[in-house]
Amino acid sequence: MFNHSGSAGNANLNVNLFVTSYWSKPPDSSELRPLQVQLSQVRQDKNCRLENMTSGPKPTILASHVGPPGGIYEEHAVMLEEHFTVVWWKDFEADRSKHRDDIQGIACYNGKPSISEELVKSLPNLKVVSNWGVGVNHIDVPMVNKYGVKVGNTPDVLSDTTADMGMALMLASARNLVEGVRRAHSPDTQSFDLHWMGVDVHGATLGIIGMGGIGYKIAERAKGFNMKILYHNRNRRPEEEEGKVGAEFCGNLDDLLKNSDFVMIVAPLNKHTEGLIGKHQLSMMKPTATIINIARGPIIDQEALVQALQNKCIRAAALDVTYPEPLPRDHPLLKLPNVIITPHTGSQTVGTRRKMTQLMIDNMLAGVKGEPLKAEVKC
Repeated sequence: MFNHSGSAGNANLNVNLFVTSYWSKPPDSSELRPLQVQLSQVRQDKNCRLENMTSGPKPTILASHVGPPGGIYEEHAVMLEEHFTVVWWKDFEADRSKHRDDIQGIACYNGKPSISEELVKSLPNLKVVSNWGVGVNHIDVPMVNKYGVKVGNTPDVLSDTTADMGMALMLASARNLVEGVRRAHSPDTQSFDLHWMGVDVHGATLGIIGMGGIGYKIAERAKGFNMKILYHNRNRRPEEEEGKVGAEFCGNLDDLLKNSDFVMIVAPLNKHTEGLIGKHQLSMMKPTATIINIARGPIIDQEALVQALQNKCIRAAALDVTYPEPLPRDHPLLKLPNVIITPHTGSQTVGTRRKMTQLMIDNMLAGVKGEPLKAEVKC
């Protein structure tokens, strides 16, 4: 009998497996049927681990909606519903009194539903808000904590993927990749311009603003390009970690900006970083330098950035984030040839988004049980 973490046994799932090195004769259907019936009660994942199949009702959580715009991927909704009774926002709005006493958790996915104080106060049994993503600038964490509710997020599982995106943007901008594709595909192209040059990434100096998990992963990748690495961070990394990637700490942000060929922003958005890069900071950069932002749009003063690009104070910009998202279709950043903009896809791969969803679920499960969250945001 399987007794996985005690749960299968407690659920009286008597799975009788007759294990032999081979079948003495091909099994008939009567031999297989009991095994098939019993195994249908046990969900086995790709690592052949038996999932916890406890009896009793699932915890109830609140979530926004499935599908575009900005909703939960269908696959991720299925993952949520394996563990929870999900109250979808439209049903909650239709009759709040019906659901409010049942809801113990909120799945905050793409910033939805909005975590207002009015909402938190209205849910007397709320224990956890589990955010899908690292950034929680859209959640007032102290306010939520004030009501005895924990906040979780999904760090680490997306660090490698987001770092890949940062490197991709840097390479694409340096080598004029987007414009090159356009020229190669254009029906007007009769010949290729050999005088149209990019800039080298290998051997260049990269300045990283924000040396957390993602920033450090970028430094690891940049080391493979033989780049000189400077970084500015609220706290200095231990010397051993600096040494592994050859990173040099710049306590003064201006020093990093003056000496970098590429400046990559990886810092969280908060009251200290909003508008961190403005007219003065852009004026400190080399006219041959490129700025890359894979963090949050409001960290850069976009009006100052437009002026710096138009006046050739810097060479180029590559942005996975802007404000708002998307930009108005007539925004000047969309018209500049030295700007690459992608639609906030830093962690958007199938595997990473599944990991993010699983960590969001793990945080939620721990929260409703009153256990420590795997990844808790503390103010």
